[in-house]
Amino acid sequence: MKTIIFNKNRIITVVFWAILAIAFWSQMAHDFPILPAAYVTIILFSGAIASAHILSNHLLPKAIASGNMKIFVVQCVVITLVLNIILAGSSVSIYWLLIHGTLGDSATISIHYSNFWPTFVSAIPSAVLINSTACGLRFYQEHEKIEKNHALLKQEHLVAQLRILQDQINPHLMFNVLNHIHILMQKNVELASVLLVKFSDILRYQLYECNQESVLLEREVQYLKDLVAVERIRWGDELKVDCIWNIKDGKRYILPLLLVPFVENAFKHVSRLPYEKGYVTLILKQQDDELIFTIENSNSVQQPRKNNSHGLGLDNVKKRLELLYPNQHQLNIEKTTHLFSVALTIQLHQTK
Repeated sequence: MKTIIFNKNRIITVVFWAILAIAFWSQMAHDFPILPAAYVTIILFSGAIASAHILSNHLLPKAIASGNMKIFVVQCVVITLVLNIILAGSSVSIYWLLIHGTLGDSATISIHYSNFWPTFVSAIPSAVLINSTACGLRFYQEHEKIEKNHALLKQEHLVAQLRILQDQINPHLMFNVLNHIHILMQKNVELASVLLVKFSDILRYQLYECNQESVLLEREVQYLKDLVAVERIRWGDELKVDCIWNIKDGKRYILPLLLVPFVENAFKHVSRLPYEKGYVTLILKQQDDELIFTIENSNSVQQPRKNNSHGLGLDNVKKRLELLYPNQHQLNIEKTTHLFSVALTIQLHQTK
């Protein structure tokens, strides 16, 4: 069974013309006998449809596309005058052809329809109302179409921008892991083998799952755990790494690779002083619809960050948050002489 789809704009147009037809018929049936009233109504309605069709379906879309509305105003005035002539001329013609001198003639009808110019003047509001309403409806439809196209282009631009931002993450992360494996293969082959297994999971996630707009939270968390495991292997006893994972509903959705730059940044810039053991503390917990992520690493004034910046990765993730979590996230970054910390709270999505 076919589903009936109602087009809002089409319904509005049909209602408008139905009301206009009823209005024409009511006025003519009040003044003329039934047959002449039917003739006049058909002529008036046909003229109204023709003028409105020319203006709203042909001239107005061209004017909007070209941006030249001055010519359209002139065209609108000319066609409205033509419609006004049709409205007045048809009424006067029917009067003289079918009603004058018959039993249906009267002084009142003669006053209103025997003279063209008074009838022409009295018909001006009707002609203006018909064309202006038809053009108004068409302008609304064109505006709605432009808004939809604009929203579509904006969405396509958003997707393209997010793809660029995501592509900036993947190569950097992959080269880091490969470099870790290369170093370990020269020192501890068994440990390098373990790292290769972790790297295969990381690579599989990046290649087959991160091309989606959003991923399951449980998969993103597992990915982060693999990254942290890689860093634990690389640093060994030189770095204290503490993690707390408290995820209650892993079936929620999150942007892929959203938290990776924070993790990378913490291990990249953790203090490396010979007399001081650095640390990285990561906490990821879920409270109802909120995901709360905090990560802190030791910092040292003797090992300043270049240009005091957070790096491309953090700027990248800020842009992604602004694009896809507008008014749905809170990000705080704190840097002191002894620590660097990030606290992020986002509203999780239930569906893709």
